[in-house]
Amino acid sequence: MASPCRPHVSFPLVSTSVLLLIPLSTRASTDVIPDRQWMWVTYPDYKFLTIRNDARMTLIRPSYNTKTDTLTITAPAPNSMDEKLEFQIPAHPSKEWLGENTEIVPATVWSTTTPAHCYSPTVTGSFNDFFGKEVRLVYKPPMSDSPRALVGNGSKKQIGRDASTCFADLFPVLVGSEKSIAELNERLEKAEGLNIDVRRFRPNILVRGTEAWDEDRWKSISLSAKPASNSPFPWWKFGMGKRGLDLDVVARCARCHVPNVDPESAEEHKRQPWDTLMKYRRVDPGIKFKPCFGMLCVPRGNGGQIELGMKLEVKATGEHRYIIGM
Repeated sequence: MASPCRPHVSFPLVSTSVLLLIPLSTRASTDVIPDRQWMWVTYPDYKFLTIRNDARMTLIRPSYNTKTDTLTITAPAPNSMDEKLEFQIPAHPSKEWLGENTEIVPATVWSTTTPAHCYSPTVTGSFNDFFGKEVRLVYKPPMSDSPRALVGNGSKKQIGRDASTCFADLFPVLVGSEKSIAELNERLEKAEGLNIDVRRFRPNILVRGTEAWDEDRWKSISLSAKPASNSPFPWWKFGMGKRGLDLDVVARCARCHVPNVDPESAEEHKRQPWDTLMKYRRVDPGIKFKPCFGMLCVPRGNGGQIELGMKLEVKATGEHRYIIGM
């Protein structure tokens, strides 16, 4: 089975707004925006902050300037309709820059602690006003000397190799299906006249052409071949590693209430899509009391580069059982 790869995206900062990317690389590169390598944390204990804590975090917007290779981070200023908070940082900071502008701190994601570069509040301090408390921004390089090892379904015991991620909840890549979000929206329309954007589920890669929920059985997939003819980005301009990407599909993505948050307004629906998903998407025997949407993946080898319109091929299928472990 083969399907075209649809727009794929990066979330440079955990739990903030999306940054549309064409193309995307899973390796360190000076031409590609990293995914979830920055994270807001509490201070002074450096515990991660997410939409689960504060739905307004989705109003934090990253943008990328290709000429200066910088990320600009903005958010609404408190008590103002027009003003905004803003700062800029290098999108690919050098070791020298990090040495001069950050310090190493123990950042906590779930129950694990990992070394991270913490930015000076002189750079990000205005965002204390947005959060209403003192916070810090931390960064983890993609080729870190202290990688955050995958656990559960992504552990070496399960996939036969060492693999890591930066600040993603669990795994480096999330794949979603257009047919699956369309099928869910049909149910939501009937239930509440509601139609939601797939961005609520925060996939990196969106696939067109498969049957709804066919992804539940994928075990190995490959992205390859020529990108769409209307893609304005020639593949050779971006990144490192081979063109294309092989992925182990290690687990279904068990969901919390984050998809109830509208990424544009930060308003949280009291019921949907959680209630509808709970009725028919509790499909994984390893985590029976959470609904599933999307598949969690781990790149093989040295990773690679993907672009809009690439062909997705399912190499292997089989059963999945979620292994709880953070």
